[in-house]
Amino acid sequence: MKVADLRGKSAEALGEELVALRREQFNLRMQQATGELAQVHEHGRVRKNIARVKTVLSELQRAAGEDK
Repeated sequence: MKVADLRGKSAEALGEELVALRREQFNLRMQQATGELAQVHEHGRVRKNIARVKTVLSELQRAAGEDK
């Protein structure tokens, strides 16, 4: 996931993306707990993607606050 792609999305789409990533993070955590997780690097990838989405969301909120 690239930040440039995220910046092209609306705040609603980013919110939906964040929910999907958090759901994926939860599923990976459950797989790790039960020993079913084969690719342990996926957890780090999802964490970084969540951080990217939250960063872009905060940028949008800050920009909306400056427009007022």
